[in-house]
Amino acid sequence: MDAFTTCLWFDTQGEEAAKFYTSIFPNSSVEKVTPYPAGTEQAGQTMTVDFVLNGTRFVALNGGPQFKFNEAISFQVPCQEQAEIDYYWTALIEDGGEESMCGWLKDKFGLSWQVVPTRLDEMMSSFDAAQAERVTQALFQMRKIIIADLEAAAAA
Repeated sequence: MDAFTTCLWFDTQGEEAAKFYTSIFPNSSVEKVTPYPAGTEQAGQTMTVDFVLNGTRFVALNGGPQFKFNEAISFQVPCQEQAEIDYYWTALIEDGGEESMCGWLKDKFGLSWQVVPTRLDEMMSSFDAAQAERVTQALFQMRKIIIADLEAAAAA
């Protein structure tokens, strides 16, 4: 079986979104743009965009305004270092995105992302319950995650 492909429903901004995302992530590209066929109300406008983000396949569907993104679905961006967190955080909120709490944000298209350090799970699920609690409380105070602050909470 082939890998899954995630389909993202946009009103009309699918091609713009695909170009935005592929400009941010490595190993990414727009593969194919398919217009609505002649004889349809949207003839000539972009219907779907096949694209790859860091090796994972996606399709952006321009399906109209009926459906909007919400926090029930988000993409996690695991980061080794603070510089990666800073880069992805800044790039994804660019041009109208919005910060949320605990490393979550919405990009300008309303899609939710979690920009998190790879060590977060390890720090929060420590066998030392007090350490896990301190890390969790520190995380709850953050918008963009600061790894050094989580490490300081773990070490306190």
